[in-house]
Amino acid sequence: MTPALHLEPVSALSGCVRVPGSKSLSNRAVLLAALAQGETTLIGLLDSDDTRHMLKAMTDLGVSWSRAEDGSVTVQGCAGRFPRVSGELFLGNAGTAVRTLAAALALHGADSGEEIVIGGIARMHERPIGDLVDALRALGASVRYLGEDGYPPLAIGPRTQVDTDTVRIKGTVSSQFTTGLLQAAVLLGQGLNIDIDGELISKPYVDMTVSLMASFGVTVQRDGARFTVPAGAGYQSPGECQVEGDASSASYFLAAGLLGGGPVTVEGVGTASLQGDVAFADHLAQLGALVEKDATCIHVERSGPVRAFDQDFNDIPDAAMTFAVVALFADGPCTLCNIASWRVKETDRIDAMATELQKFGARVEQGEDWLRVWPCPEPAQNVEVETYDDHRIAMCFSLVSCAGVPVTILDPGCVAKTFPGYFDAFASLRQPA
Repeated sequence: MTPALHLEPVSALSGCVRVPGSKSLSNRAVLLAALAQGETTLIGLLDSDDTRHMLKAMTDLGVSWSRAEDGSVTVQGCAGRFPRVSGELFLGNAGTAVRTLAAALALHGADSGEEIVIGGIARMHERPIGDLVDALRALGASVRYLGEDGYPPLAIGPRTQVDTDTVRIKGTVSSQFTTGLLQAAVLLGQGLNIDIDGELISKPYVDMTVSLMASFGVTVQRDGARFTVPAGAGYQSPGECQVEGDASSASYFLAAGLLGGGPVTVEGVGTASLQGDVAFADHLAQLGALVEKDATCIHVERSGPVRAFDQDFNDIPDAAMTFAVVALFADGPCTLCNIASWRVKETDRIDAMATELQKFGARVEQGEDWLRVWPCPEPAQNVEVETYDDHRIAMCFSLVSCAGVPVTILDPGCVAKTFPGYFDAFASLRQPA
């Protein structure tokens, strides 16, 4: 593992990059394929640490799958009943995998008195899951905390029958709680109304979940803050499922087109994408980028100074991190609002981003759910950026080199969580100064 990667400044940046499959879609698709009736081939599935943890969990649960030479993965569905529900699942720091599998196993209804344990690395055990567990318990799930209440690891046992068709879940901490409950509700067979308590953050991620469920034969109805999973529903294999490119990963290359001049074209995401993070390109256009989009690609180049911004990023919290680095080079102070979810991600991202931006000489202020960055006309050179074992921090700060500032990224291998080949793809666009 390389302890550090030094990136020289660039004088020009242009080219075309195809981003790997969406991490969020990949792990959702693996689980739905496993729960479906029939065999499903997942095309374009991301190969990264997070998806490897999910696929290993499928093996541990007795689900058969295989990977072809072209990278596609074929999953043998278990028609809603995992063959083996016992032992321990280690899921690293894969939040999507932990939340969705916990819900599926809790509502699955084991046939014996055994428990199955879900856990991960130390940071995963600091990421909240209490709101999801509360909702699952209201549906008869047996879930025990093995450490601090409200956090993994969890021990999940057989579910008891509860006579209810409605459950409430808080929407203010993580959209993955709602996603997990939606996907797992199908296993009840009786139908379920899910009422969202408070504002639902990261709404596009839930919309993506609903769209993917529809492709596996389950249509979720929505009426305001209520989602309804129909009675008698069951997942049916679509035969093939195409996983589109990762829109969050695309954000770094799109921003590089703005900071480095471009033109840069990103293939694999576009107007046809299910992911809400494609809206990142629209925000770039407001900052002065020239943006063109079609169904499967986005083209960005710079047209003038980077405009200052004051934006609510509740819908695209992961991609919004990229704007914190762009703010270093704007023409005025920039504010990122409604990003409280950053604090419960792979690290406390608000605090981490503020700390690292200040190393470049920027003035930075933070609050519980916001970050304000003043541009830095003469950023410090050769800053060593601490990445906190957080893939997105490593990828974000690579962008300062696009603005002519040399930088060193510590522990660059952390990008393997979602994009193992990131720095090679980034290098393919850079022209040395």
